[in-house]
Amino acid sequence: MILNTGRTIPQGNSVEFKPSPEYGAETSRAFLAPLDLMDMGIEAGDRVRIRCGSRSAVLTASASDDVLPGSLFVPYGPHANHVVPAATHGTGMPDFKGIAVEVEPTSDPVRSVWDLMEDLGGKRYDR
Repeated sequence: MILNTGRTIPQGNSVEFKPSPEYGAETSRAFLAPLDLMDMGIEAGDRVRIRCGSRSAVLTASASDDVLPGSLFVPYGPHANHVVPAATHGTGMPDFKGIAVEVEPTSDPVRSVWDLMEDLGGKRYDR
């Protein structure tokens, strides 16, 4: 499948409150075409693992008629950063669109934003 990332309106409304449950829930969603969900035997609310090479993240699947079959959309944030390759091709900015990924159903839990940030060397500041 092809991964595209960007902002959602609910994410934009809560971007100043990154520690909030609303921000965490929005940035841990993967929006897929209903037909793709059906083909994979996944229902909205199920979890999917998105993998690009050795990078991966577990997200909650959401059906969206705005996403073309064969592609998915993930809001910017720690979950997307765990999938998007780090290479910047000399631009200083990684590719956030048109990334070939594998998507599969999983029973693994969606990790919190804080757990993912610690994986990247960050520190929790919600305590």
